[in-house]
Amino acid sequence: MITTLAISGYRSIRELVMPLERLTLVTGANGSGKSSLYRAVRLLADVAQGRVIGALAREGGLESTLWAGPEAFSRAMKAGHQPVQGTLRKGRVALKLGFASDDYGYAIDLGLPPADATSAFNQDPEIKAEALWAGECLRRANEIASRRGPAVQVLSETGTRDTVLSTLPSFDSMMTHAADPTSAPELLELRERMRGWRFYDHLRTDRDAPARRPQIGTRTLTLAGDGADLAAAFQTIREIGNPVALDEAIADAFPGSSIEVSVGNGLFELLMHQHGLLRPLSTAELSDGTLRYLLLAVALMTPRPAPLIVLNEPETSLHPNLLPALARLIATAAERSQVIVVSHASGLVEALSGERDTVAYELRKELGETVTDCPDPPAWDWPKR
Repeated sequence: MITTLAISGYRSIRELVMPLERLTLVTGANGSGKSSLYRAVRLLADVAQGRVIGALAREGGLESTLWAGPEAFSRAMKAGHQPVQGTLRKGRVALKLGFASDDYGYAIDLGLPPADATSAFNQDPEIKAEALWAGECLRRANEIASRRGPAVQVLSETGTRDTVLSTLPSFDSMMTHAADPTSAPELLELRERMRGWRFYDHLRTDRDAPARRPQIGTRTLTLAGDGADLAAAFQTIREIGNPVALDEAIADAFPGSSIEVSVGNGLFELLMHQHGLLRPLSTAELSDGTLRYLLLAVALMTPRPAPLIVLNEPETSLHPNLLPALARLIATAAERSQVIVVSHASGLVEALSGERDTVAYELRKELGETVTDCPDPPAWDWPKR
């Protein structure tokens, strides 16, 4: 389980270190930085997939995603006695992301590349430093693997730090190029764990959504990010998951209703039986809210629980009457997976706040910076370049 999340220099987040629980709720007004926090966690997952540089490019490049305020706020600035202005920078321009878990921690430092007149990729960020360690906070004594520039060192069984790569390109992570079952098994284990993280923020319910049409189906242990394989994933839960709990989740939200999976010519389609109707409704006929709840139910009740599930505004399109059922669905999922919920639905947050092993953060802006109340932030150190 992730115990600490750390973000530095990303969009409206200048510096944020926050402890996480089995179920973490993130709320706040529009523009408070909820999406920035969600994207930061997703960027961490992109590191393990080898996609972090491309992901930043799709966001407009590193310069457009960097914290746009001053490196630090003086007391006079915070008190309003002095205008917010830049001062002489002491540290390097950097976007830093990291986390600590029950066993391992990882952090990455991305910076601007030196100008190169021979290259057309001068806007691509560079990976300046990375670190993998054992325990809650990075120390030299517990560092297992480190990357400084193009060199990667790994702690060997004899206690020496061996250089396993010396020419790692600045756009490649040691996560994808140094993970090895023999020389760096911890790096390999953490990479595969991060690749198992699941993010749901684009579950489509529009008229042209893939979930509204019959789709070719195979056993599906993880619902796709756009929900295209809804029917196959539902049937997979029926066959090798917990069908009783799935049916109860449907009945909890839609009393008297049940789901049937129709299979013909290899195409899977979801049909919903509702009390009082003489025929079932296909997904093409369902309301956006009904379809979204079905998508969330299948995503959260997968037979193969993810180490981490992150939901971004799952309440979208849902009637307020469905929020208690959604809260119970999320609470049940948190018994098998760590869950982060980013939401501005007070009804959902309130329903989940009473669950055990739960922490809630309300984000807000102060002088353009995303902050939250965290009385006892965990200790945190970033890897040195």
